[in-house]
Amino acid sequence: MNPRLAAARALAVVLSGKASLNSSLPDVLAKVDARDRGLTQELAFGTARWQPRLSGLAERLLQKPFKAADRDVEALLLVGLYQLFYTRIPPHAAIGETVGCAEKLKKPWAKGLLNAVLRNAQRDGEALFAELERDPVIRFAHPRWLQKSLKAHWPEHWEAICTANNLHPPMMLRVNHRQVERDAYLAELQDAGIEAFACSHSRDGIRLAAACDVTQLPGFAEGRISVQDEAAQLAAGLLDLAPGQRVLDACCAPGGKTCHILEREPALAEVIALDLEPKRLQRVRENLDRLQLNATLVAADARATDQWWDGQPFQRILLDAPCSATGVIRRHPDIKLARQADDIAPLATLQGEMLDALWPTLAVGGVLLYATCSVLPTENRNVIEAFLARMPGARELDLPSGFGIEQSHGRQLFPQENGHDGFYYAKLIKIAAQSPTNIST
Repeated sequence: MNPRLAAARALAVVLSGKASLNSSLPDVLAKVDARDRGLTQELAFGTARWQPRLSGLAERLLQKPFKAADRDVEALLLVGLYQLFYTRIPPHAAIGETVGCAEKLKKPWAKGLLNAVLRNAQRDGEALFAELERDPVIRFAHPRWLQKSLKAHWPEHWEAICTANNLHPPMMLRVNHRQVERDAYLAELQDAGIEAFACSHSRDGIRLAAACDVTQLPGFAEGRISVQDEAAQLAAGLLDLAPGQRVLDACCAPGGKTCHILEREPALAEVIALDLEPKRLQRVRENLDRLQLNATLVAADARATDQWWDGQPFQRILLDAPCSATGVIRRHPDIKLARQADDIAPLATLQGEMLDALWPTLAVGGVLLYATCSVLPTENRNVIEAFLARMPGARELDLPSGFGIEQSHGRQLFPQENGHDGFYYAKLIKIAAQSPTNIST
């Protein structure tokens, strides 16, 4: 399959609201020549990253919007525009190859449309962009609801957040503390001619100067390193792990934090790794096996404790709650297409329900660490504030001041150029075995 067509097919599913790129791309990549898979991914992710700008330009150049049945043509047009303005592909090749893909869609009428719009874009696009950039949605390449939300919540930071979201993310590694010290592994990378730097906040974190095939890094197959963003690496340290503790990692997939917990404290009594989808736990098992670690995997809804909890309390709980993922847009740019404003309130409700359900499983004196990869206070400090108000037996613990921005509850990290993703943490301790006074609904 032509890489442009493959990227468009993957994007069309996302535009239709039926899937993410992570789920739609693998099927089309399997049909692309191995040498073209990198280009296919670049076209799909790059088009998603700049979709608000590209769609704004397309709207100016089209006489009427696409019908829902023609999302594939719309996606192909956006892929063509991305090539013209964000790649070094020669314009004649970008236009010719993209137009040629219309035949495979069995929509011959689309050839003339694509050819005309792309050639007009080549001629007038830069001038049109200059006009369109008066709109912050176009200027910052974020959907209007998200741009307005970021501006309202973070008036001093929203532009920097948007700018960071549009950058290619750095590749971060986590050294396996059981097998190698970070300084020793940095020396190995240097000897291998790989430029790398120690992360600022995670004692196990390394940032590579340039992304590479992780399987080619020293010791990957043997479990000496893993790929994990620095912000996510903070969780294991914030849990204050100690020998003999029973630990729950709720919403654990793909297992990076589960593995880090086990690397940090080898003498834990047990780690339960819980996730809703059995299929997602396969990835957790693969990571555990590669790192030669062991945890008890459980597929269940974290809220349905009667179905999975054995009644033995946990001394530590990590709740990496389902969220909007607005802090990791640079790694998953299709979030700009998939997320809607109406998604946020239901997510906050779900997060509150999970806190309420898991709290009774925590031992008195135990610690629950709440985490999201969101930058929206609705899912973060507001959720914790509401939980503390209805849970008399909960108190908040201070977090280290070395990272993020202190909030009324917890600390917020924003995505950083050459640094960590956007993330949020709040740390709670159970001082009494009390039930919520007003369960969230």
